[in-house]
Amino acid sequence: MTYNDLRTGRVSRQGGAYHVVATTLDRIPVFSNLYAGRVVVEELMRLQREGVAETLCYVVMPDHVHWLFVLGASNLPAAVGRMKARVSGRMGESVWQTGFFDRAVRRDDDLRAMARYIVANPLRARLVKRLGDYSLWDAIWV
Repeated sequence: MTYNDLRTGRVSRQGGAYHVVATTLDRIPVFSNLYAGRVVVEELMRLQREGVAETLCYVVMPDHVHWLFVLGASNLPAAVGRMKARVSGRMGESVWQTGFFDRAVRRDDDLRAMARYIVANPLRARLVKRLGDYSLWDAIWV
């Protein structure tokens, strides 16, 4: 995916906050395996160390990932593409569907409320009864 592949009307802005959802190929629950899910987490943290994106929160679901972040020294398609490529590379196979869903966070959006909604996905999906029982999520406010 290139910069021009953003949906019509979208812009990629350094310092802008984004909520991205990336889905596995054929919605196969690749990340039901804790090791595979940890690969995603490690790559999100690596992108943060590299200054590509400051992760505000994430949750790795069995067949998709929610990632709320502030874009650093990159553009949106490159940041997401780098994460997806590195995860696939470490897994030894293509893991992701082409593209991703993105939503630019507006100035008046409540980031903490968004983060709470994002990390509560395992509860809504009935994967666990308490969020503390799910290990593939984090938020800077916790």
